[in-house]
Amino acid sequence: MAFTPKAAIGLLRRAHDQKRLGHAYLISGPAGSGKREVAAELASTVNGTDSDEVFSSRAREIFVAEPESKSRRILIEQIRELEHGLQMQAAEGRRKVAIIAEADRLQPQAANAFLKTLEEPPANSLLLLLSALPEALPDTIVSRCISIPLAANGEDIESPERAELVELLRATAREKNWGVQQAYRVAQGLHSLLSEVREQIKADTAEALKGEETRYRNSTDGAWLDDREDYYKALTESLYIQRRAMLIEVLLEWWSDVLRACTGVARRDFTAAKKETSALAERFSGPEVLRRIQRLEELRDNLGRNIQEPLAFEVAFLEVFGA
Repeated sequence: MAFTPKAAIGLLRRAHDQKRLGHAYLISGPAGSGKREVAAELASTVNGTDSDEVFSSRAREIFVAEPESKSRRILIEQIRELEHGLQMQAAEGRRKVAIIAEADRLQPQAANAFLKTLEEPPANSLLLLLSALPEALPDTIVSRCISIPLAANGEDIESPERAELVELLRATAREKNWGVQQAYRVAQGLHSLLSEVREQIKADTAEALKGEETRYRNSTDGAWLDDREDYYKALTESLYIQRRAMLIEVLLEWWSDVLRACTGVARRDFTAAKKETSALAERFSGPEVLRRIQRLEELRDNLGRNIQEPLAFEVAFLEVFGA
């Protein structure tokens, strides 16, 4: 699924707060999608530099490489300079950040050099690749980054699981009697969605690993393959947590629209579900809706602490959808 810049920034900040931030991200999207904005905000979060200065010469411990030569390519000399900066020790409380803008313009030698940095990232570093054409990047680089695709012009692209969750919420809103059974039905519906998401991610990462095995079986040793298996296991979990976080955001957006309906403010996120959110606004008072929003925020925080997922959803949904 593709993210808006706001959603991507929120997701990455929560990963940072929960100490789940990866070491390398590929932020992709067409011109105008907000790639530099997302990179600047994330760099600011981990480094402390003002986001407006991230791409300037005033930024401390932030190293940027982008096409500068007549050929509009990123040269190996630029990568060497960036790598040298990453090897330096960062000031206390700051993380070193390398940003490669228009990463698809990496010269082949530069790409090979940077691949070694991706494989063995310097301590306390964050690597960000920005690209409008990620398909042009070597698979070996793409596979070592967590992908953050951005939607064109910052617009939401509806993912299948988001659409299914919205329909589940609309059907729930139409139910006249809420109680324990209703809460469990919603929890089970979301659990089913998450199971489908996890299986899809597993299938995608398994296919990527199989592709690497086919390409490099005869040129690498068994230890390398074990490392790649561990990498893809970690990547699977990371991608799953991202997608789960996006569904939690849908729940928060839904109840935020209900709260707007309570106060007479125009709906922003689910205009097509205006009838359902209006019905909930008539059923619950503003403070009651706000309590449900706060409970979902607690759920989001609890999931970041490795609390058992099904139990966390059931307990939270008893309060959010049970009465």
